Amino acid sequence: MQYRSFGKLDWKPSALGFGAMRLPTTDTDPANIDEALATRMIRTAIDAGVNYVDTAWPYHKEQSEPLVGQALQDGYRDKVKLATKMPSWLIKEPADFDVHLDIQLDRLKTDRIDFYLLHALNKTYWPNLRDLGVFDWAEKAIADGRIGHLGFSFHDELALFKEIVDAYDWTFCQIMYNYMDTDFQAGREGLQYAAGKGLAVVIMEPLRGGSLTQQAPQPVADLWAGASEERSQADWALQWLWNQPEVSLLLSGMSEMKHVEENLESASASGIGTLSAEELDLVERVSKAYRTLCPIPCTNCKYCMPCPSGVNIPRIFSIYNDYKMYGDEAMAKQRYNQFMSAENRADNCVECGQCEAACPQQIEIIDWLKKVHEFLTLPANS
Repeated sequence: MQYRSFGKLDWKPSALGFGAMRLPTTDTDPANIDEALATRMIRTAIDAGVNYVDTAWPYHKEQSEPLVGQALQDGYRDKVKLATKMPSWLIKEPADFDVHLDIQLDRLKTDRIDFYLLHALNKTYWPNLRDLGVFDWAEKAIADGRIGHLGFSFHDELALFKEIVDAYDWTFCQIMYNYMDTDFQAGREGLQYAAGKGLAVVIMEPLRGGSLTQQAPQPVADLWAGASEERSQADWALQWLWNQPEVSLLLSGMSEMKHVEENLESASASGIGTLSAEELDLVERVSKAYRTLCPIPCTNCKYCMPCPSGVNIPRIFSIYNDYKMYGDEAMAKQRYNQFMSAENRADNCVECGQCEAACPQQIEIIDWLKKVHEFLTLPANS
């Protein structure tokens, strides 16, 4: 295992952290974790040198924290730093801070969360937690030993990310980042900004939820085939991240033992500056090849927003373009029908034309919204 630096702390994290969001299950219900296999996977990773385990309140329908707590028995808790996250959406009053932390400590069978994150900060959760006095509360929880260090995970725009970074003396943050999402949410600029302020930066979704491990479309497959060194698609994505000094560690949500074994092998060969200029150029060309598969030339400039009817045009186009790039129809339809609010979907369009008049790419937005909505609301594989 290779170890890296963690911001201003005198502690070395393993390059690979164990993310307990996609644990193996006994059936299609995320709550039904295969406890025996999940425990073996976590302990196998720790035995191989992984020293950071990450979970959160909602993972696996609130069953991830209890599983992690059980897996870290028999001496394993002392071998790792444990991270979990405050359920930001459940905090309505200051008393809720203690209520939820104490439940998490009980679930995790521990008296201390080494790295505690404010979960999924965005323009809604952030001002609520701030105004309810989360920092004063956190200082007390640090003083009484229930929390070791405070951080946050993030899902919103870059400007808000910088505002949050500057609002407190954080130890660390957690962002979505991979070679396809360098300009999404915090992105590369956010990574460098936070690291420049002394924060450790933990990376989530290094494989884009598995999209970067799917069978590559032919233009991408041809590029990988021409590489001077043969690697798996997952290894390319992981090594690209580990190559960057601002990355403190990356989390992988592993659902099979082979994922653990493959990621451990990749981590053992990782390091800052290990990829050549030629290899970095290859990854950039792969990224561009994926983007050529996007049928809608949306740049996420948001000139079309806000839509007077509430349609989230860039989000809808992003979901459809992702489907065209990675071929995961089920994921696209889940993101649209389950993870998007009904009031933000394309069928709310009244064809006022305001968006098309504002679009610098001259996209035929109204027609595309109709086409995308029709496809994403059809049964899978129809």
